Amino acid sequence: MGIGMRWTTATAATTMTLAGTLGLGLMTPVAQAAAHGPCYDGRCTTTVSRPTNITVDSHRFGFGKLRITHISSRSVKMSATTTGGARLSGSTSPGGTVRLNSLSIRVQSVSGHKAKLVLTRAS
Repeated sequence: MGIGMRWTTATAATTMTLAGTLGLGLMTPVAQAAAHGPCYDGRCTTTVSRPTNITVDSHRFGFGKLRITHISSRSVKMSATTTGGARLSGSTSPGGTVRLNSLSIRVQSVSGHKAKLVLTRAS
């Protein structure tokens, strides 16, 4: 068996192992978070221009979707429904922060109907 044959066999074995791992759902936490969106782990900066849902880790924060319900030049309104069915909501002006369970949502700035939000995990 020549060197080329060993390299091909090793590459094929590595490819099959990697494909099997991904196929069985044994992805790394970073890969899992990326599959759900950039804010899934509760650490991101995002700009929203209309009512929208931001997917977050329901096990970590107690709710799976942060809903931005209204954006104006004076305030941003948000809400969430916990996995137990409780309703959480908050509103703040630019520069303010709303904390829903262990997720802090800071409204960094608002321009027209676009709001720049910074999500962080609260301690």
